[in-house]
Amino acid sequence: MNRLALFIATCGYVGYAPVAPGTFGSAVGLALAWGVRRGASPAVEAAAMVLVVAIGVWASTATERQLGLVDPGQIVIDEVAGMLITLAFIPLTTTVLLVGFFTFRAFDILKPWPARRLERLPAGAGVMADDVMAALYGNAVMHGAIAVAPGWFA
Repeated sequence: MNRLALFIATCGYVGYAPVAPGTFGSAVGLALAWGVRRGASPAVEAAAMVLVVAIGVWASTATERQLGLVDPGQIVIDEVAGMLITLAFIPLTTTVLLVGFFTFRAFDILKPWPARRLERLPAGAGVMADDVMAALYGNAVMHGAIAVAPGWFA
């Protein structure tokens, strides 16, 4: 089970990228968001988000224990969940994908309140919760930007 947890938490070992593993993890999330959205209903999209977060908590907890580290950089399943949530229920265009990617990365790095505080939750819950919060901010910004300038995101 430890190998499976590590495989999931690192998204097929993408988290071992020598530089910016979180950015590479976000790219995996971008691809997954696009893949889930193709022909899927909003219910399937919502289920995918819940599933990734739930499995992410389990895999992150097991991987932290296995590596003996708290929120190690190799864990990138949280970025995958973050991208799914940032792009949730928004029509995906190339512009939306790019802006959503950079919006999520900015919030993930800056960790505005209460994201940084959520990071202190124990084990996998803390690993996932700060990125979920960053993604909720990202989703709100995306919805707002599309409402203000819909033509720009077409």
